[in-house]
Amino acid sequence: MTIQSPKSRFVAAAAVTLLALAGCSGGQSDGPRPYNQSDLNCMERAIFFEANRSSRAGMIAVGSVVMNRVESDQYPDTVCGVVGQKGQFAPGVLTRPMNSKALPDVREAAIAVLRGERQPRVENAMFFHTNGYTFPYDNMHYVLVAGGNAFYEKRKSHLVTQRVPPPPIERGRR
Repeated sequence: MTIQSPKSRFVAAAAVTLLALAGCSGGQSDGPRPYNQSDLNCMERAIFFEANRSSRAGMIAVGSVVMNRVESDQYPDTVCGVVGQKGQFAPGVLTRPMNSKALPDVREAAIAVLRGERQPRVENAMFFHTNGYTFPYDNMHYVLVAGGNAFYEKRKSHLVTQRVPPPPIERGRR
């Protein structure tokens, strides 16, 4: 049995992450976009603070919203730019420590999203909130409930056809 120091375990983990990222590219129309360690860190943070107690589907859905925003002209065009926007994600999303047994699952989901995996039911949604919360707005068109979050598009009122969140895609979740 070989005993590794904390530093050598960190270096090994970093090498594995960089190898995993080597296969990451965005699906933008002007060609593949490479993602880097900073993008991964920001995606992990968004998923961790918004969905770390979630199902994998919920984690991928949060990542899908981040990527929908990256691809939109209405938001910054980088993962960190989107995640770091004031008031858009959990307070302290870019600075608070991440300590949880969920970190390996969060990292796997973040890498999958950066490689192009999306939660298909998110479609064009760029917003979500904790499922169970209600708001008086008439422009929220709900598309999915996953991992404890309700995902929605903002539409003109007369185009909203799903005014309440649909049933969760996972059993036993509200």
